[in-house]
Amino acid sequence: MWVELVAVIAGFALLVWGADRFVMGAAATARLLGVSPLLIGLTIVGFGTSAPEILVSAVASLQGNPGLAIGNAIGSNITNVALILGTTAMVIPLAVNSGTMRRELPILIGTTVFAYLLLSDGKLGFGDGLALLAGLLVMLGWVIHVGLSSRDSKDPMATEFAAEIPTDLSLGQALLWLLAGGIVLMIGSRVLVWGAVDIAHHFGVSDLVIGLTIVALGTSLPELAASVASALKNEPDIAIGNVIGSNMFNLLAVLGIPGIISPSVVDPGVLSRDMPIMVALTVALLLMAYGFHGKGRINRLEAGLLLAAYAGYQTLLYFTAVR
Repeated sequence: MWVELVAVIAGFALLVWGADRFVMGAAATARLLGVSPLLIGLTIVGFGTSAPEILVSAVASLQGNPGLAIGNAIGSNITNVALILGTTAMVIPLAVNSGTMRRELPILIGTTVFAYLLLSDGKLGFGDGLALLAGLLVMLGWVIHVGLSSRDSKDPMATEFAAEIPTDLSLGQALLWLLAGGIVLMIGSRVLVWGAVDIAHHFGVSDLVIGLTIVALGTSLPELAASVASALKNEPDIAIGNVIGSNMFNLLAVLGIPGIISPSVVDPGVLSRDMPIMVALTVALLLMAYGFHGKGRINRLEAGLLLAAYAGYQTLLYFTAVR
């Protein structure tokens, strides 16, 4: 048991370090190749912060644990909105200034509803996985279009991303960090899945519950670190944008992978408990970001409500799934 616990902790540490180096290397490489900061932020950073979830989902599916992969996708989205944005806005209230991010939020709502409808028949089949990955390609195409059309805009998010992209790396150094980060991510995901599955079996709980709780929290650590760091640097749009981008990747890539690799029946609790909560939190984020009176803002009161929602969800999981 102690070996498995150490494996989970080590897996989390490797995923956080690997994701940071992967994003740094990929962003620096793109900058050196002439890609705009906004496009880098909308695509590479969003993908990079979701890389732990994507790899954990792939490893879990290949090893015959699709429940862990499904739980990781949905649990990470709940954690991103309720815990990460709640924690970040409690430290520093987050103002929403970016027009690009306001355009992304309705896309996230549509993506969330799309995923919910695909799973509503109680199955995550091969066709569902294909549809989700096709949605990923559509989403990436739209994001690339937005990034290219906004190249010369004054969007605050573009300025914030430009300040975060490394400028002191050569192309060789950037590619080295990209490769090193990718390798560490793969190692960390395998170690984490092994430890998490064994812990689930030890306590007699399902892979789904482990995915919704421990694994979702651990794979969301890169988003937590990125959002808090961005808020402390007075870059609120990146703090929220990281969560929006990550959640879209989670629904389309992380949830699509188990459908392709290991089609399975979806636990009824996912449809009656987890996905409705995920949808409600996503709608709440949209309302807070748009604001009821002028500029959108997540203040400390709303941050407290998000954190209370996360605590309430974990309590609900304990009484409905663990006990």
